[in-house]
Order: sequence, then structure tokens, then C-alpha cells
Amino acid sequence: MTSMTQQEPVSRIRSSVAHLLDRSERIVSAVAPKSLVQLALRFALAFPFWQSGILKWDGFLKLSDTAVNLFADEFMIHLPGGPYPFPVPNVIAFLSGCGEVTFAVLLVLGLATRFAGLGLLFMTLIVELTVPDGWPIHLTWAAMSLAIIAGGAGRLSLDALIRRVLRLPAP
Repeated sequence: MTSMTQQEPVSRIRSSVAHLLDRSERIVSAVAPKSLVQLALRFALAFPFWQSGILKWDGFLKLSDTAVNLFADEFMIHLPGGPYPFPVPNVIAFLSGCGEVTFAVLLVLGLATRFAGLGLLFMTLIVELTVPDGWPIHLTWAAMSLAIIAGGAGRLSLDALIRRVLRLPAP
């Protein structure tokens, strides 16, 4: 009988602790609703890529000389088997600039968000290969990209609006 009597206070304590933890967790999670976190992640990842992408252009689809020189000399992105019938650094700088700007805009709008996250994850991996000393920030970009790929754009996005209009189920 004493064994049962001892279990009741332990059971009440566990129940009280569980209730306290549950209530605390609800209060803390109210500070950061999932849709706000997803929006913040999209903007946080878009910003550095937008800045980098914009710096590569001197006008509409006109690469800056600095961008081409950066890819030709500093990053040393050269494919084996050259010379090529086209300037490889120019093409890589062009694709990089287009990708950075396009994926950043898609993220901010929340349109094709998982695709944009995947594109920026791929770009982050390439950047890491060319600038290995930047791994702390690249790791952060990769983590944000993976979170966006896994979680999607959230309710505050064009992706969600399109799904609602087309009456598609949430992914």
C-alpha cells in the first residue's frame, strides 16, 4: 500500500512538470510562428545572394568587368581541356549572376521556393569549393537552404496563394 501511496505524488509531480513544459513551449512558440520563421529564412538567404548578384552587372544582361575578372583570375574556375570556343569565365559569371538574382527574387516572393532553395544550395556548394575559407557563412547558407527546401515557403508566399487558388493540398 505504501508503494501506491508513494507513486501518487510522483505522478502528480510528473503531470505538473509536463503541464508547465507544455505551457512554456506554447508561450515561446507564439514568439516565432512557423510562417514568420519561413518568411525570415527566405529573406535572410535571399539578401546575400541578391547583393552578390547585383554587383556582377553593369546594366541589363551586361556583366561588369570586375565580375569577369573575378571568375577568370581570383576564383580560378577553369574547366579542363581548354582553350574553348567561348570564354568560360564570362559564361560562368553570367550564369552565376543570373542565378543569384533570380533565385533571390523567387525566395522573396515565395514563388517556386523549394526550387530556389535548391538552386542556392547548389550555388553555395560551388562557392565553398572556390572560397573554402568562407565555410562558416557557407554552412549557414546551406542550413537555411535546406530548411527552405524541407519546409517550403510557408503561408506568407505566392506558393501558398497559388495552392489555395488551385485548391491543391498542402505539401
